[in-house]
Amino acid sequence: MAKAKVAKRPTRDEFVLEEIGNQLSEAKQENSEIVLTVWGRQESVRGIIATMDSRTGRVHIQTSNGEIDKVPFMDIMKVEYPRD
Repeated sequence: MAKAKVAKRPTRDEFVLEEIGNQLSEAKQENSEIVLTVWGRQESVRGIIATMDSRTGRVHIQTSNGEIDKVPFMDIMKVEYPRD
């Protein structure tokens, strides 16, 4: 049986990854709400950074309903601040 093709995550250079890391660190320090565009997800993730786990490479986002969404750092495509 043929294996279904899964789209590969786009590659990004170290400068883009460093910029995303800097934006996440700044948002964590300021306790700011952010909106993440995540590869492989239709919906963006919105909330406040609860933890950045360097061991697992995941960013824990606390959403407005109180749940924790653990997003892999390498899947984060864009960090934005909500406009509303």
